[in-house]
Amino acid sequence: MTYTRLNASAATLTKNRTEGSVSPFSGMCTTCIDGCIGMCEIGKSAYRGAEMIYPQPFGIITTASQKDYPVDLSHFTVLGRCAGAWGIAADSEVAIFPNVDLTVEIGANKKNPIRCKLPFTGAAMGSTNVAKNSWPEYAGGLALSGVPMAIGENVSGMDMESKFENGKLVSGPELKWRVDCYRDWQRDGFGEVILQANVEDTKLGVQEYALKNLGVTAVELKWGQGAKDIGGEVKIRDLKKAQELQKRGYVVLPDPSNPGVIESFNKGAFHEFERHSRVGMVTLDGFMQRVEQLRKCGAKHVTLKTGAYRPEDTARAVKYASICELDLLTVDGAGGGTGMSPWRMMNEWGIPSVEIHSLVYQYYQKLAAKKCFLPDLAFAGGFTFEDQMFKGLALGAPYCKLIAYARAPLAAAMVAKNIGKAIEAQNLPIYIQRFGMGVDEVFVTAHELREELGDRFNKLPVGAIGVYTYNQRLAQGLRQFMAGARKFATKYITRDDIATLTPEATRVSGIEYVMDIDKKQADAMLSVSGDLKVGKASKSLAVAGHNGKGKK
Repeated sequence: MTYTRLNASAATLTKNRTEGSVSPFSGMCTTCIDGCIGMCEIGKSAYRGAEMIYPQPFGIITTASQKDYPVDLSHFTVLGRCAGAWGIAADSEVAIFPNVDLTVEIGANKKNPIRCKLPFTGAAMGSTNVAKNSWPEYAGGLALSGVPMAIGENVSGMDMESKFENGKLVSGPELKWRVDCYRDWQRDGFGEVILQANVEDTKLGVQEYALKNLGVTAVELKWGQGAKDIGGEVKIRDLKKAQELQKRGYVVLPDPSNPGVIESFNKGAFHEFERHSRVGMVTLDGFMQRVEQLRKCGAKHVTLKTGAYRPEDTARAVKYASICELDLLTVDGAGGGTGMSPWRMMNEWGIPSVEIHSLVYQYYQKLAAKKCFLPDLAFAGGFTFEDQMFKGLALGAPYCKLIAYARAPLAAAMVAKNIGKAIEAQNLPIYIQRFGMGVDEVFVTAHELREELGDRFNKLPVGAIGVYTYNQRLAQGLRQFMAGARKFATKYITRDDIATLTPEATRVSGIEYVMDIDKKQADAMLSVSGDLKVGKASKSLAVAGHNGKGKK
């Protein structure tokens, strides 16, 4: 079985000449002929070189791996119950799915937690254009939903309006705008803005500036993400901007200060510079010092985001987060992203989500046995719908409190934004017109938001309504799964609420195979005498399985 598609992908705008006959191990056409003008990735690399490393077209896409990993969340199934309830009375009149409580509190300080209306968190998106272009919609929708949101790397470093003194940020207009886009729609104390920093952000003092000047109280240290194991990249089409970014300390390729490069750019030999961030060099002393610095600067919550690194470094993230008593650790599986991560790297590096999340569970178990501090945990890595989110929470139970997502809510923001433009132009596609021609008719939650927000509703970006509506769909779907499992709050979700469908998934995750789970309970149930009398039956059967009373 081939897990990877080679040499041709929509992500790189390439295709094979003989699409029906392709070598499975090289990805080349079975017959490569002299006379072809280079439609495949090899051919296009022959004339565009390193440009072909990255997904295209840059700035208007998000990307994710095409690799068909041997184990994924579809290899698990959610188990339901017909007796009892956790978190509510075992009474059919009250144990209904709308009564499932999805609120979660995150953080080491239980007196000052991050309150989440839903068990989701917006994973960090930084300076990429695709995020910036839909930021009011994305941030506003998450804020309305009561979901925390991280602002990603390089936002101030890439902002040409930012001002620096002695190499430190003293004015960051775009960063302030990004914070305000969320704060403007935050309600009832739910959610939070979490500001991420990479190597360059740390050198530029971005988090210190935000803590002091923007009312930010939560920060995130970034070790990496699931899309790549190098620093962030973007493309720059302006020579002066490329030169300024180089002055600010970024790696810019080709060298925008080289006269020969400048001449080639001006002649049109190439049209884009690449801006790269540096990779971090983690040490325990450095990590502890940085956490302490941020807390002294006013950070009330300090979190860590790590990528799909090898098990040793994943364990390092868990241990360091424990030592420093962080509020949240977010672990991302390979391979997706919102920037221009190298396409082959996105497909071919890192530990996939099920595997890395299973490892993290094992590491938490080891620390729990030693009575070490355990930070709250978030899983990231391609989560899009409620079934996956239930499975993710179960896979990491009881430690995983949140599911982190980015591409999915950004997609909701972009689609809804474009629908808003089409409504304004009265040019809606037929398949949307059947719901109506206005915002209130097309978006099913519009009436609810209009009632809650009053006159402010008219200032709400249409894309934000889309993100909110998407989240409400997830919330109802998750409540239904949880009610079926008889778990009426996320803290009651356990690993045995799911089972695997393949022995390989069991070996990887430690979750029981569907044909093995509940064997003892089922045998005990079947061994109970068949001549029980009314009134005594429940007591006898309680020994065999769940007593049916649930928890209040």
